[in-house]
Amino acid sequence: MPVSTELESLATVTPTKTLPLRVEAVRQLKRRRTQLSFAVVLLLPIIMALAFKVGGAGDSTDGSSSALVGLATVGAGNFALFAEFASVGFLLVVIVALFCGDTVASEASWSSLRYLLAIPVPRSRLLRQKLIVALTLSLGANVLLPIWAFLVGGVFFGWAPARSPVSGTFTTSEALTRLAIVVGYASIQALIVAALAFLLGVVTDAPLGAVGGAVMLFVVSNILDSITALDPYRRFLPTHFQYAWLDALGPTVSWADMTRGTGLALVYSAVFFALAWWKFEGKDITS
Repeated sequence: MPVSTELESLATVTPTKTLPLRVEAVRQLKRRRTQLSFAVVLLLPIIMALAFKVGGAGDSTDGSSSALVGLATVGAGNFALFAEFASVGFLLVVIVALFCGDTVASEASWSSLRYLLAIPVPRSRLLRQKLIVALTLSLGANVLLPIWAFLVGGVFFGWAPARSPVSGTFTTSEALTRLAIVVGYASIQALIVAALAFLLGVVTDAPLGAVGGAVMLFVVSNILDSITALDPYRRFLPTHFQYAWLDALGPTVSWADMTRGTGLALVYSAVFFALAWWKFEGKDITS
């Protein structure tokens, strides 16, 4: 194609219509890491259900999160809650960090980032499109796991009313409502990991560095949060209210810690996303 024709075709490109969400979503869904991540989400509840069938449930300890283990085989609702409890601390963190930390860094590592921007795709639009798709995939994993675990738990352990680890039982509608609260809150908490991984993915050209860095900082925050001597400062750590959703499993829902955790997550994620945009706007992508 002559140079003049190429220039004319580039001149007709509308920047606001470049990199459509559908195109980016298809690209990400076709990637092996996306397919493997969702395969793990689907396999994990089955593996856990088989493990309970072989080994049986442990003893429950009322009034603590460990009671979820003992009640996991009561029925579909309790098994879904246990699967969420077992996964939210690490597996879902890794998956969210993978989706959000890899999306920009991988383009840089493949040397395709400069060509995306030369289409031309405005920098802000490129970040927005990639972030929307990454957050959608992350939310999909966070929602798919408990829903699939609920179905798997029903097949393996029946559909008996869910039992609270504190006291009493829930009707089916109550159990689904409490599970929705748990999933919603856990998804909001995942924003912290998503924003941190996205920031690191903009800063570095190494996808593993962005994903591993976000996971490592999350683990460090959990370690620091376990040191009670840091009171009251540890209340400002990103992971301090990570398991505040356990307050939704009592006779009545306690919103105090979940409200604080939601506010903290929104503040952290807003700061990290803003830094990602600021950093990317001035980043040299020609090298």
